[in-house]
Amino acid sequence: MTTPPSSILHSERTAALSGDASPAHQRARIVAVANQKGGVAKTTTVVNLGAYLAAAGRRVLVVDLDAQANATTSLGVNPRNATPSTYDVLVDDRPTAEAICTTALPGLDLLPAAPDLAGAEVEITQIMARERLLARALAQVADRYDYILIDDPPSLGLLTVNGLTAATDGLVIPVQCEYLALEGLSQLLRTVQQVRDVLNSKLHVLGVVLTMYDSRTNLGQQVVQEVRNFFPKECFKTIIPRNVRLSEAPSYGQTIASYAPASSGALAYQALAAEFMQRLEATTPNAPPV
Repeated sequence: MTTPPSSILHSERTAALSGDASPAHQRARIVAVANQKGGVAKTTTVVNLGAYLAAAGRRVLVVDLDAQANATTSLGVNPRNATPSTYDVLVDDRPTAEAICTTALPGLDLLPAAPDLAGAEVEITQIMARERLLARALAQVADRYDYILIDDPPSLGLLTVNGLTAATDGLVIPVQCEYLALEGLSQLLRTVQQVRDVLNSKLHVLGVVLTMYDSRTNLGQQVVQEVRNFFPKECFKTIIPRNVRLSEAPSYGQTIASYAPASSGALAYQALAAEFMQRLEATTPNAPPV
């Protein structure tokens, strides 16, 4: 298979991965999940990782920054009824706590998106320190949670920059096990470097999640090897398989933990959550058991 020339990605990769490996954090560990490509299981990773973190006894807030509101729908909330929402928090300076709603899973809360969020990038361009709007909003509730997971839009616009600026504990990049998996990642890694240089010195690539893996194909195996060669230390050991139950769960407003807890997708996200907690909590004194 064709691999991106190292000359395109090498400098961006080196810069983006050079952040502090053990960043200081406030009470909540704030992690953004981003990839400017759509269809890489980004939202699936956010909601299901959040579900299993909550199942492990952690207090979790999922922040939906995507106007498509897929994370909101996946957690059983109708975006058209989500008032206030992330739009109101960012554009109208509504208190963050007023917009947070509970989900069916104990310990898992949601800061929902609404259709109005589609116009937010234009509306916040005139606001001072517009790149830090989300960081300021999350600071209001950071002491209430162990983890805050930010579902960024599939783009590198102002909303994604807000997500990266708020992510004091790193960035998780879902990469699908398909052809041209690394296509476009150079731009994301370059944005990570720019945000760290100017807006968030703690930003670093916390991990890379391989998703939509089909073990029956040579292509899937080749992509796994390619991505692991490119991110030798950052790749999580857990690989998320292509699983029909993962695709069905959002249509019922459920996470895979509730919809099909014995499925291969559920077991994979449960393992990913354990690995995620171990990576973030290993250096934290008196952290709850993983």
